[in-house]
Amino acid sequence: ELCDTRRRGGVPKELQTCHKRKLRPCHISTEHTALEITGRDRPGLMSDISAALYELGCHITAAVAWTHNGRMACIIQVEDGLKGGPIMVQKRLALVQEKLESVVEGHHENGDKRSVLLTAPAADRTHTERRLHQMMYADKDYEPCQGCDGSCRHWNGCKKTHVTVETCKEKGYSLVNVRSRDRNKLLFDTVCALTDMQYVVFHAAVSLKGSMANQEYFIRRQDGCSLVSETESRKLAQCLVAAIERRVSHGVRLEVCTENKMGLLWYLTRVFRENGLSITRTEIGTHGERASGCFYVTDASGNDANPRTVELVRQQIGGSVLVVNKSPNSSLSVSRSSGEMEERPRFSLGNLLWSQLERLTSSFGH
Repeated sequence: ELCDTRRRGGVPKELQTCHKRKLRPCHISTEHTALEITGRDRPGLMSDISAALYELGCHITAAVAWTHNGRMACIIQVEDGLKGGPIMVQKRLALVQEKLESVVEGHHENGDKRSVLLTAPAADRTHTERRLHQMMYADKDYEPCQGCDGSCRHWNGCKKTHVTVETCKEKGYSLVNVRSRDRNKLLFDTVCALTDMQYVVFHAAVSLKGSMANQEYFIRRQDGCSLVSETESRKLAQCLVAAIERRVSHGVRLEVCTENKMGLLWYLTRVFRENGLSITRTEIGTHGERASGCFYVTDASGNDANPRTVELVRQQIGGSVLVVNKSPNSSLSVSRSSGEMEERPRFSLGNLLWSQLERLTSSFGH
């Protein structure tokens, strides 16, 4: 059944059940082959990637993709479309990698970075979202990131991300101050960036004022030294801005729950592409005979999608589809038949305890 909660009362039970199982942080399974892809983003890229995998007989069982600053990173979990389970034949794995490299490479300029990595099943695979951070950092998506240029004298009136780095020579620390909009997983993203850049957090404080979150970290490099150069401080600030902003989702959110079948992601992304929509972020997974996930879509220029186009896409997809109108700076969603806006409960930095921060930072051993 195709459902639109703006016209009917509440969210359909099937969609509630499906998404309660799926819309959580995703970990790549040890029972499948994982594909890690980075490169220049462009409209239709996910459609081309999923089409190539379908042609090669690969069944996509989970996929997570982020876009930021014109770059793309995605982790796709596939299994053999005929036999099930991971793809173990090396010749076939090589063919998959070659095909995907040609797809990603097709719209790149000479010298532009791109990567397709196939990884075998592993019991200790890194958390998916942390791995996406690592991939985008390695792809240098942080280089254009500046946050606020520092000309703002009154931080309270600015909604941009502020990062300052100071050196406390007498104590041997570097002091990092971060101010940004509060949102889910903000602390996770910041600590991921610091840890993957080989910094150790010795002291930290977090606070919340209205919609803005303040984070303060006393850090050292793993060799025990504080930051020694302006270049290093500038790179750290850029990377923290990128880590905070790359999860911010632009566009209209579509939550989908439908029949799990071979080529499903290719079909969904093809519908978006044929209607002139571009995917800025996605997460989708399968559960037996059902598949569920979410897509953030804009028009091909990165602007807000036309509501009539979104409605047409929703009708073409079939299954159960929930349209959630969401801006990057809002926690409001359409959840009533009249279209009224209701605020969803959300986790914020203001609710964190020091024990949680200590537990989080100690868990980044791999």
